Amino acid sequence: MRSLVKAVNSVGVPLQTLVLVHLRVSQINGRSVQIPVKKREFEEAGEEDHRLPLVETWREHDCFTDAERSVLALAEAATRIDGLEDPVSDEVWAEAAEHFDEQQLAAVVLHIGLVNLWNRVNVATKQESVDWRINPKKWTPMTSRLTAAQ
Repeated sequence: MRSLVKAVNSVGVPLQTLVLVHLRVSQINGRSVQIPVKKREFEEAGEEDHRLPLVETWREHDCFTDAERSVLALAEAATRIDGLEDPVSDEVWAEAAEHFDEQQLAAVVLHIGLVNLWNRVNVATKQESVDWRINPKKWTPMTSRLTAAQ
């Protein structure tokens, strides 16, 4: 699985975009990562992306780029598949394809699948969701976690 993460990270999808997708998919699965909320908490944790607390309500905020919005919509559609004949509509796919080339889009889809897989493995093995507040000095910022896996 780490090799797949390396492959996802190697095709030019911005790391921040992958982090947003990771967070949103995990939220949908009920495996959300506890993240900083206040400015001081972000500083203590070393986290750079102050939009993280807004990911769950990304449609309501204009701080996300069109490219980020397209893959957040794709992530939601590809994760919420229960009872839907065609969960990923042609419109959702086309919007993402406007912002990412074929290889990058494949990496995003693989990333969505990997996050879903990790969520299920963690549930099956009774792993607790990560809470950065347990020890902020040992928190690995979301923006560097995927890089560290390389």
